[in-house]
Amino acid sequence: MRQSMTGFASGQGEALGLGWSWDLRSVNARGLDIRVRVPDWIDGLEQALRTRITKTLARGSVTVSLRLASNGADAAQDLNEAQLDRVLRAMLRIESEAMMRGLSLTASSAADLIALRGVMDVPQQQSDPAAVRATLLTDFEPVLASFVASRRSEGAALVDVLTSQLDQITDLVTQSAKVAETRKDEQAERMRAALARVMETQDSVDEQRVAQELALIAVKADVTEEIDRLRAHVEAARALLQTEGAVGRKLDFLMQEFNREANTLCSKAQSAPLTAVGLELKSVIEQMREQVQNVE
Repeated sequence: MRQSMTGFASGQGEALGLGWSWDLRSVNARGLDIRVRVPDWIDGLEQALRTRITKTLARGSVTVSLRLASNGADAAQDLNEAQLDRVLRAMLRIESEAMMRGLSLTASSAADLIALRGVMDVPQQQSDPAAVRATLLTDFEPVLASFVASRRSEGAALVDVLTSQLDQITDLVTQSAKVAETRKDEQAERMRAALARVMETQDSVDEQRVAQELALIAVKADVTEEIDRLRAHVEAARALLQTEGAVGRKLDFLMQEFNREANTLCSKAQSAPLTAVGLELKSVIEQMREQVQNVE
């Protein structure tokens, strides 16, 4: 099933005297970029999470955050005095810079400082890191499954949008072919008129050279190849949308080919109706290209 690179999932749990919450989200990216924010004292947790995500996803900028605290209202937490000192020093420096530049900052409360990462530590001696890691990894599995489901739901919506846009492109290509066919008679008539004027004003005309020039003009104005390639690109895009696995990069490359053919069609148009269809075609292709950026 097609996946979007945009997704979100969260989860909560408690065990071993601890309570925690997961936050898992992603946006589009060229490749797979994973950022993990977990307590440093749980050895191996970050790498284990990265391994699970890498096996599940192919593309996207993914952020995993874990908030962990001692369970219960009376559970003890340690104040990380070194971290608090660093935070306070940073705040003084920021406030000083702000005053020098004539800026006023909102005052911070003690609750704001406690909420900052690292200011309050979960006492490591109260929990076995190996047991905590195993418990958290087990709890992470349904969160990851929910996250994948979220991306698939977004992906299904994307497929609907892209399919609709491909339908629009198909209709516009068909219109282009009809307009181009109608234009042939007009072009032929213009060529005949131009040739007649040349024949009237010239005593001697190299008929072979004239024939060559007319043939060259006809070739430059012919959009049959562009229309055929656009139709082929539409079929290729539809096939990719039905293909398993990550196809976002292939679709992105295909959109470049779509745009190239549409640009060429417009440059060869030589008529207002065909130019109008070509511009509409470029607009739909650009809208589709923006959507393709979210496909895994």
